[in-house]
Amino acid sequence: MFRPMRRIKQQLDNSDCLEILNTEKRGVLSIIGDDGYPYGIPINFYFSEPDNKIYFHGARKGHKIDSIMKNDKACLSVFNKGIQSNVKKGLDVKSVIIFGRIKIVNDDDKIRQACANLAARFTFANKEYIEEEIKKFVNAVAVLELSIEHMTGKIVNES
Repeated sequence: MFRPMRRIKQQLDNSDCLEILNTEKRGVLSIIGDDGYPYGIPINFYFSEPDNKIYFHGARKGHKIDSIMKNDKACLSVFNKGIQSNVKKGLDVKSVIIFGRIKIVNDDDKIRQACANLAARFTFANKEYIEEEIKKFVNAVAVLELSIEHMTGKIVNES
């Protein structure tokens, strides 16, 4: 169903892919938008390695939610900032491409936990502040879960 990588020498192993998902905080989520056009959205995300899922949040209404309700298939692209190559002049950049299906989380405990994990990843605030913010906004936010069906990673040099 999913194509194998063409440039196999550049393919990352699974542990490198997981490292990128655990360390990088942002990616581009691509879904099918209005009239079949691709819709790419920069997102902040949290990777839950134990259940192999990506969590992110957003408004309860809008283009993203409408699109997901019509077609739950998605692609998430995540890449690091790159490091100077020891061999070439450019940066070595690692990226991960994930294919999967998105669903809106409806379980209150799971929503709160995902919000807490996202807040802990993106803010320097203390736990009490995060808990207060979650109490204020938990009913206004949609938490989305991307179940990973296929994942590949690769390294390229920008030179």
